[in-house]
Amino acid sequence: MSTQPKTFLTPEEYLETERVAERKSEYYEGEMFAMAGAKEAHNLLVTNLVAELRQHFRLRPCRVYPSDMRVRVKPTGPYMYPDVVAVCGEPKFLDDQKDTLLDPGLLVEVLSPSTEAYDRGRKFEQYKAIESLRDYLLVASDRVHADLYTRQPDGRWILTSADKMEDSLALESVGVSLAMVDLYEKVDLPA
Repeated sequence: MSTQPKTFLTPEEYLETERVAERKSEYYEGEMFAMAGAKEAHNLLVTNLVAELRQHFRLRPCRVYPSDMRVRVKPTGPYMYPDVVAVCGEPKFLDDQKDTLLDPGLLVEVLSPSTEAYDRGRKFEQYKAIESLRDYLLVASDRVHADLYTRQPDGRWILTSADKMEDSLALESVGVSLAMVDLYEKVDLPA
């Protein structure tokens, strides 16, 4: 029985491959992982959040990016594609390609049954290494529910949850109060 040895990529090899690829892939510990498509609820939640943030950012030095903005967690990786990324102030990029953000203030992941454990666990562990990150928002796509983790000055993370349409969450990193009714607008949830 023969086994093929795994080929590990350097961060530079990953970026070279990813920049010409037809499909997005994340990078973790030398390996590339293909990204899957998303269902309607997921896409509407991302769209609603991007629209809400953009509206609040119009006269402010803040930017919001949908899921095609790659984020580098550490110089050695991982490289990830959050569902929504926001930064206030001048964004810092890896290089002149401006396709890899280094200093997000807010990262958002819309949860699906297949990714929820990873987004809450290992991915959040990785994201915590980003010094500029102040808010990490997890949004359920199967019910009205969101968990917001906010980094405190002493490095601790405080959890605030919202699970009613009349609730709102304060995204301190970008100075926005997000109403759940706006986030879940037109999103059909299971009965």
